[in-house]
Amino acid sequence: MDELGTTERVLTLLGLLQRRRAWSGPELAERLGVTPRTVRRDVERLRTLGYPVHAGQGVGGGYRLGRGQDLPPLLLDDEEATATAVSLLAGAAAGTGDATLRALTKLDQVLPTRLRPEVRALSGSVEFFGGGRAPVEPEVLMTLAGACRDEVEAAFDYPSGGAPRPRRVEPHRLVASDRRWYLLAYDLDRDDWRTFRVDRMTAVTARTWRFRPRPAPEAAEYVQEGVASRVYAHRARFLVHAPAETVRAQVPSSAAVVRERDGGRCEVLSGAADLDRVLLHVLLLGHEFEILDPPELGERCRALAERLLSAATPPAATPPAEGGGAGRRSRA
Repeated sequence: MDELGTTERVLTLLGLLQRRRAWSGPELAERLGVTPRTVRRDVERLRTLGYPVHAGQGVGGGYRLGRGQDLPPLLLDDEEATATAVSLLAGAAAGTGDATLRALTKLDQVLPTRLRPEVRALSGSVEFFGGGRAPVEPEVLMTLAGACRDEVEAAFDYPSGGAPRPRRVEPHRLVASDRRWYLLAYDLDRDDWRTFRVDRMTAVTARTWRFRPRPAPEAAEYVQEGVASRVYAHRARFLVHAPAETVRAQVPSSAAVVRERDGGRCEVLSGAADLDRVLLHVLLLGHEFEILDPPELGERCRALAERLLSAATPPAATPPAEGGGAGRRSRA
């Protein structure tokens, strides 16, 4: 192995110590292409930087990286950096968004220059509502996040009419819901904003054609509203007499959009295949509510109320007919 510069050699030594529990001096010297004396000097350099490198004597001895009170920068290779970034994103989608995004920012600061764009793409091009859980190929996320960051077109196949069809889009943001990953993008063939499920995409590529970003809707809110209402045949809005925080705890973020209103109330926007189903979902929340839209939902509400009252009221007993016990008169 060719002799390395001091800085690169010390970083390589750190990587070796992180990879295995213990190394002998001769093993490290052979890996680094230096003498055992140089290894000892490099170990002292690591200790000066705050890395607790322990040295043992005799059989079973050698150098090992211990646990310290301070947290020095981690040394990650390309694959480890990618895996760490994706894991952090999964944690953010599960409800620790602020902490994990801060961690991604710090990770970006200490990584080599060649790796920073990949982590920055993930931290800057992903937004959250709820907690993402559906498995998606990391390579697909990296490709889409990079296209968002670099403002280049993306291409992929997407189901339409029962068969995958090619789509060409200007990607804006990746959004994680409580179940899936979505891409908010401007569909160039349909000339409008569209939401795409990432797990349904195939043959995902980032093109080289750059675009100038268009005025875009707020990504997480737009995608959540689409998932909760726009994909359904019927949509409805209700004014619920309960705090938004209370209702959000009762309703999955993918089932309804809950907006805070004054007076301890909130607005609920949801959708379903039929109006009765939407109405029942809000009724089962257990709060007083008012119908805001659509107007015909009021008729469905009255019809449902009558059916419920009818089911709750026992039928009246039928009195016996007069003279029911007398026999028939015979003909003369």
